[in-house]
Amino acid sequence: MPELPEVETVRRRLEPALVGRRLEHVEVLDSRLTRPHDPLEVAAELTGERVGAVDRRGKYLVVRFESGRALLIHLRMTGSLRHVAAGSALDADPHTRAVVHLDDGSEVAYRDVRRFGTWLLTEPDELEPYLDARLGGEPLAPAFTTKRLADALAGRRAPVKAVILDQRRLAGVGNIYADEALWRARVHPLRPAGELGEEELRALHRGIRAALKAGIERQGATLRDYRTPDGGSGRMQHEFKVYGREGEPCERCGHPIEKIRAGGRGTWFCPNCQPFVGIANN
Repeated sequence: MPELPEVETVRRRLEPALVGRRLEHVEVLDSRLTRPHDPLEVAAELTGERVGAVDRRGKYLVVRFESGRALLIHLRMTGSLRHVAAGSALDADPHTRAVVHLDDGSEVAYRDVRRFGTWLLTEPDELEPYLDARLGGEPLAPAFTTKRLADALAGRRAPVKAVILDQRRLAGVGNIYADEALWRARVHPLRPAGELGEEELRALHRGIRAALKAGIERQGATLRDYRTPDGGSGRMQHEFKVYGREGEPCERCGHPIEKIRAGGRGTWFCPNCQPFVGIANN
């Protein structure tokens, strides 16, 4: 599933292609993409809008229009966006769910194999309340401090891995980067979130930011369906510290990586670097 680094990569690649462009014609080819709203009506409403900015909140791509409206795109598990310049043709693909024709002759296609992704057109007064009700703090924002992280984890008995996956507490972190962050912080994924001490919280704060920044620098991780808007692949999958590496040696200590389940998700960690300890006194 595309996480913050993947969505941010898509945003950065699409921004110069979309800002200032008018949506000349929009085709929504799958009714599931816009439900419960009628796809023909959504396509008609989008047609004629001019893009003012391309932002990101958590795992949402936010296409802001000069009218004040915004299109929220959630890629979910297998969604991706492809941009082709004027004069080039989009590849025929049975998994294409929508196509946007821009006023410079270029096109943007939305592809989604499993059809879990969503497009939501919001009115000017709807966007922020919608996002605020679903998303916690942005982990790469200056306002995301160790104290903000501590507040998000405070009093929680659930495993720390499960809590940092909760989008209402921390926006954008998914299964991959949660494991990578916990390895960097040397925190066991099953530790009760509210038991982390001050030093562990500082380490986890650094780990989360470092893991996400590493993912962005490498244009995300391509495991199956994720692609950048030019059709390329991310490189982060070649530099995972623990994710998907069961049985392989930890690059820090050499101990074999193990896999467990935390919060219902497959979870990889180093039992030597990330020992399960009791309530911290640090």
